[in-house]
Amino acid sequence: MQPKERLFKTLKGEPVDRVAWVPFAGVHSGFLKGYAADEVLQDADKLYESLMEVNRLYKPDGQPVIFDLQLEAECLGCELQWEKNSPPSIKTHPLDGDEEEPPVIPCECTIPTPESGRFPIVLDVMRRMKESVGDTTALYGLITGPFTLASHLRGNNIFTDMFDFDEETEELLNYCSKVAKATAGYMIDAGMDVIAVVDPLISQISSNHFEEYMTKPFTEVFDYIRERGAYSSFFVCGDATRNLEVMCETKPDSMSIDENVDLQVALEIGRKHGVVVGGNIPLTTVMLNGNQMDNMKFVVDLLDNMEDKSGFILAPGCDMPYATPIDNAIGVAQAVIETDSVREMVKNYVGEEIDTSGVVIPDYENLDKPLMEVFTLDPLSCAACTYMFRVAQEAKDAFGDKIDMVEYRITEKENIARVKKMEVKKLPSIYINGELEFSSIIPSKSKLEDALNAAMK
Repeated sequence: MQPKERLFKTLKGEPVDRVAWVPFAGVHSGFLKGYAADEVLQDADKLYESLMEVNRLYKPDGQPVIFDLQLEAECLGCELQWEKNSPPSIKTHPLDGDEEEPPVIPCECTIPTPESGRFPIVLDVMRRMKESVGDTTALYGLITGPFTLASHLRGNNIFTDMFDFDEETEELLNYCSKVAKATAGYMIDAGMDVIAVVDPLISQISSNHFEEYMTKPFTEVFDYIRERGAYSSFFVCGDATRNLEVMCETKPDSMSIDENVDLQVALEIGRKHGVVVGGNIPLTTVMLNGNQMDNMKFVVDLLDNMEDKSGFILAPGCDMPYATPIDNAIGVAQAVIETDSVREMVKNYVGEEIDTSGVVIPDYENLDKPLMEVFTLDPLSCAACTYMFRVAQEAKDAFGDKIDMVEYRITEKENIARVKKMEVKKLPSIYINGELEFSSIIPSKSKLEDALNAAMK
């Protein structure tokens, strides 16, 4: 069975010979060839060369051509902060302003064209990849989902807008839906087989707000992709468990989840709606900071614990960290392709325990002033982490020396040990004086300030 055929059959709910494998190697593809993230995302030849190396080394059934949720936002006036080892982050929000004023879409906010921004680079590489490996590998085009694009344009105010400005928020999301349909169309024209609508911030809202604001724009986007003859995926990050049901009701062909979501729960909901589930290899604890045996054992154990493997695609929980060891991703590929032999290799392997003995926990009861601790995956590459860290930084700026603030990124091993010792369950999270205040939910500026004021009493 050809890799592409295996993925297509999985998406159609048909029997396959083994689980399909899709490595989300975005900027990591550049790492394979020694290119920095900002190089591989701005140079067509370097991007194409890197993607071909992903195809050669990791033997994917499907692979994304680019993983950059700033592509559309850049065309619409957002300034970017470029990085060497992660995708760029949003530096400015064109529709930002006073949270007490509604968002207003200016007349110059038009729909990007295939000639806008970096689209010529991306579409060129998509066509080249289609010609080179499109007969054997299913190719993914990733677009920014309506809610995350709206947040790029509006900033953190989008979260309070949903309470205060119903009509204006709906108008903004409908506009972002039109952008999503247009960019999906360009990628389908360039030969993409699957369009992944990547909207990490969906995990940050309630299911009621999803139904009120998101059902219509997402359903329209997935309907359009289906009408164009491509498959679709609803890609979400963080603990989106409460929204899996309503996500499925927008009728994507598949959805992708990360390690914050229980895979079995997602599979049960997905099968009820006929939606395939992809995921959810941990990005940092396993892929980035584990060794090859850790990665192989994780995959074998995951597959062996699944009584029913139908409707499942093995994938990292999100975009692979830039410096993920190559041997680790090769180990994942080997484990899914040659599961029986790898099972024998790892049957007696016991991974190294995370040492928490060196972690010093503050004496929270005797602090001189409130301590705000922000736990993130990486605010440079995780959109939800970006916005949670930003609202925390704004609070720190407002309170100044009245509070202390520290951020822990679990891309660093010592912070993984801290997460384990403090029993942090979900990312991103904010703790105040050692108590969990916001878990996988981005607070409004006023709510976070209220929590900090309460800690001062």
